[in-house]
Amino acid sequence: MATFGGRRRNDNPALPPGQHLTESFPVLSAGPTPSIDPEKWEFFIHTETGYTHRWNWTQFLALPSESITVDIHCVTSWSKLGTGWRGVSMDTLFAEVETGFDFVMAHSYGGYTTNLPLEEILDGRAWIAYEYDGEALDPEHGGPARLLVPHRYFWKSAKWVRGLVLQREDKPGFWEEYGYNLHGDPWREERYS
Repeated sequence: MATFGGRRRNDNPALPPGQHLTESFPVLSAGPTPSIDPEKWEFFIHTETGYTHRWNWTQFLALPSESITVDIHCVTSWSKLGTGWRGVSMDTLFAEVETGFDFVMAHSYGGYTTNLPLEEILDGRAWIAYEYDGEALDPEHGGPARLLVPHRYFWKSAKWVRGLVLQREDKPGFWEEYGYNLHGDPWREERYS
C-alpha cells in the first residue's frame, strides 16, 4: 500500500517507515576499510577545556562491558532486527568527563566524522562496540571498535571510531555535509536535510 509520498508502508511494528528487513549485514562505507592494529588503537574524549581522556585497547577492554541486543536501521532502507553486540557504554566512558557542551563529533580512523547531541549517547543509549554476534567485530563492519547508536540511522554509528570531540554547537559531519539530516531519526524518516 502506498502513502501520499509514494513509499511502501511496512506492516511490521518493529520497522520504521520506509524500511525493509534483511537477514544479511550489508557493508556500506564512505571509503576504504582502514587497517587498524588494536595494539595501536586508542579512544579519546576531548573536552572544551583542552583535556583529553584516553584509553588504549588494553585499558578499554578492562572497562565494564555489556551485551546489547538492538535493531539497526540503515538510511538506504534496510533494517536488521535483534542484532547482538558487546561493548562499553558511553555512560562508563563519560563517568569522569565534565563538560558544559551539548554536542559531540565522532571521529574515525580514515577521517570519517558524524555529529550527535550528547544527550542522545548517554543514559544507556550508545556504546563503543567491539564484538558482533559473539565474535570480534570484523574490520568491514567497523572493527576493532565502532560507535553503536541504534536509535539513529546507522551512519551515526561511526565505524572505526577513535574519539569524540565535545562541541558547543551542532556542526555537520561527513554525510551531513552532503545533505543527510543532522539528527537521523529513522522513526521520523530524517534521512535528508
